[in-house]
Amino acid sequence: MEFKMDWERVERIGLPEAVHAQSKTPEQISAVVEEARQKGLALLVTRLEEQKYHCLGQELQTLLDYDPLSRTAILPGAKIEQSLDIRVAIVTGGLADMRTAREATRTLEFSGIFCTEFPDIGVAGLWRLMERLDEIRTFDVVIAVAGMEGAIFSVLGGLISAPLIAVPSPVGDGVAEKGQAALTSALASCASGIVTVNIGNGFGAAHAAMRMGKLRSHVVNQDR
Repeated sequence: MEFKMDWERVERIGLPEAVHAQSKTPEQISAVVEEARQKGLALLVTRLEEQKYHCLGQELQTLLDYDPLSRTAILPGAKIEQSLDIRVAIVTGGLADMRTAREATRTLEFSGIFCTEFPDIGVAGLWRLMERLDEIRTFDVVIAVAGMEGAIFSVLGGLISAPLIAVPSPVGDGVAEKGQAALTSALASCASGIVTVNIGNGFGAAHAAMRMGKLRSHVVNQDR
């Protein structure tokens, strides 16, 4: 089976290659994971459904740290050396957004980035967000994950100074179906400077946070 993983990506751009399992067969996933294992490299697998995970074979299942909520698996190995001294907050509007949020969490943790989840503090009960606002303001980057109308993006955008990454989650019915309304809200927000990634893209949000962290680290080092 022929495939070409970009194992040098981390040296080139500072962000590791990962396996997007959604459109791959169990045989293809197994082959990539096995190559990483032979090289002694850590590997992140995303969008790995439980049924497909259980088709990988007992040996690989034992090796992988699998999280069914985020649909991610991590193969232990040589980790990426990160010099990013950043803290990332991951805020969700509701518990239904946790699948996408946890994908961001696992991606950051894979790269050794400190992050904290703030689940279920949507603005339909604004007091929930306000109770945690001072703590959220202490983080260097904030990832906000929300479905429905995605109102938390604009609210947070007007309350915090840290870079804010909006992640529409595929939650909602009718006009909000599959995150479309939340995506529109994020892109049309009147709070300026919000970065928006694609629907459900917790992985992409985490990598955006890491890119922002590299810029911040560069500025801090210059100040020293």
